[in-house]
Amino acid sequence: MIESSQLQRLAEVMDQLRSPGGCPWDAEQTHESLIKYLLEESYEFVDAVHSDDRVHMREELGDVLLQVYFHARIAEEDPNDPFSIQDVAQAIADKLIRRHPHVFAGVEVQDSNEVLQNWEEIKREEKGRTSALDGIAMAQPALPLMEKLLYRASKYGVDVVTPDAIDISGTASESAVGQALLTVIAWANANGVDAESALRKEAMALSQQIAATEAR
Repeated sequence: MIESSQLQRLAEVMDQLRSPGGCPWDAEQTHESLIKYLLEESYEFVDAVHSDDRVHMREELGDVLLQVYFHARIAEEDPNDPFSIQDVAQAIADKLIRRHPHVFAGVEVQDSNEVLQNWEEIKREEKGRTSALDGIAMAQPALPLMEKLLYRASKYGVDVVTPDAIDISGTASESAVGQALLTVIAWANANGVDAESALRKEAMALSQQIAATEAR
């Protein structure tokens, strides 16, 4: 476990960088300007996990943590609704306790599926959600967005119509390709397959094939 003194040290370093006399670049950043870095660092951590590179996993987790502290430090300066890294940590710890009543409140569960079901129900009550679309980040990449939409529709009991079969022998169009992808993702979802993970593994295999061909 990371000692709290090191987390405090990171907060102090970030504060010095952001404060007058610190780093001009850091002082100029906003939540908006940093979004691309948060996404980039997250993807680099994903790469490190998939390559089982523990040195880079540690480094990239640090980069992701920096983004959290950076955003929290910027948030302290908001004139209307400031919050700190302590507020962020408190909020997520409180949420974890609320969302795990089987650990902290004596609720009995049979398996991990029931844990997920309870999580969704508690989340729905907390957020006051009435639609399967509530809270879905529409800006996320299309593949995980489609998976999330199908998952939410299932959890909220919303029947969705997906194409039964797609003929890919004809001329491709944006609509036809979109429907074909929807069919495959729905098929994966119905069989408990993570379409993003499956496609990523095939992409890794393809990259190895390309590298092997170039090496000849």
